[in-house]
Amino acid sequence: MIDLKINTLDDFNFYDKTVILRVDINSPLDPKTKKIVDENRINKSIPTIKELLEKGAKLAIIAHQGDSLDYFNLIPLEEHAKKLSEKLGIEIKYIDDVAGPAAQEAVKNLNIGEGIILGNLRYLSEEISTFEEAVKLTPKEMLNTFLIRHLAPLGDIYVNEAFAAAHRNAPSMVAFEEILPTAGGRLLISEIKALTTVMEKPKKPSIFILGGLKVSDAFGMMKQVLENGTADKILTCGVTGIIMHMSQGKSFGKKQEKFIYDRSLNKFFEPAKEFMEKWGDKFINPIDFAYGNNDERVEVNLEDLPIEDALFLDIGTKTIELFKKEINNAKTIFVNGPAGAYDQNKIFEKGTYEIWNAVANSSAYSVVGGGDSVSAANKLVKDAEKKFSYICTAGGAMVRFLSGKELPLIKALKKAYKKR
Repeated sequence: MIDLKINTLDDFNFYDKTVILRVDINSPLDPKTKKIVDENRINKSIPTIKELLEKGAKLAIIAHQGDSLDYFNLIPLEEHAKKLSEKLGIEIKYIDDVAGPAAQEAVKNLNIGEGIILGNLRYLSEEISTFEEAVKLTPKEMLNTFLIRHLAPLGDIYVNEAFAAAHRNAPSMVAFEEILPTAGGRLLISEIKALTTVMEKPKKPSIFILGGLKVSDAFGMMKQVLENGTADKILTCGVTGIIMHMSQGKSFGKKQEKFIYDRSLNKFFEPAKEFMEKWGDKFINPIDFAYGNNDERVEVNLEDLPIEDALFLDIGTKTIELFKKEINNAKTIFVNGPAGAYDQNKIFEKGTYEIWNAVANSSAYSVVGGGDSVSAANKLVKDAEKKFSYICTAGGAMVRFLSGKELPLIKALKKAYKKR
């Protein structure tokens, strides 16, 4: 049993209490229509919302969509409210005001078992990434922000269900805990427990499969999980696998190497070289790769490289079989980052399809995390939610957690637990 030292929904009576619920329903949008195209995070928020309403809470939901760094996704939350209403079978009201007079009045007028979504949190400067980076406030200093001054006095209990934003040091994430009784939602608690199981109590052997284009995510985790013995093996694929080989002096050809240098990914050569020198026996890197030739898949062995005009967008069959052997022997598996460009062309789908399904059908405790990885799981694995032990909604927060960094939200929730 994992004791997180965080209050849960079981620790409070919510009947006739005004509950401020912070969720993360930030969703991918169609760039043209601005309509939601992936409802995964909305679906994941349903159990806690439903439970609180059924327990008689007067529910004020706060959430964000987009950011100053993601301006084109910064839209009102009206569609989110409609989606929640449809899925819950009861109306979740919406008001396009975050914490002003209209929002305050709407919260005050909530009846038992009613819910409302307030306006997009990122409408407030104190909630955007650029503010967080430029004005470094402590949670206590955040008590003077607009959101907390105007909303906290209306609440009886604060519940956080936004693990995907746990790395954010923002008022909506860490300041309510300073003055309100606080609990973690069902999703948040399950996410932390799943990642804690992988990090602190993995059944052995434990393997990490790290790929995708977000190389920084893979390198953010590698050192921590190797130093503390969490990972017995790291299987690299995607661009990460290519970088591991290039750090050892392997040439892939002009086109592939231009891709790496144009994106400044060569900065990972040095840490990759250090990791291979220190933990080389822990890494299993690809032994063959696939590229496209007139829309046909061509596989080539590592020793037959370089090929000057090729981009290697998937692992090859030999690597897939090598990885499957490790997967079949593992007791704990963590996956972050697709094996190839499965979403660009069907000819590059094989690696991700084969590896994801091998993990899904294994008897190991398996966790998939990160936006691209979750999308790949949902697309390529039938009944993915049932087959993987856990699918994590978080990206940046998950990477930081597995990198051994303390997350602002978890620190705030633990502080609130101590005040209980």
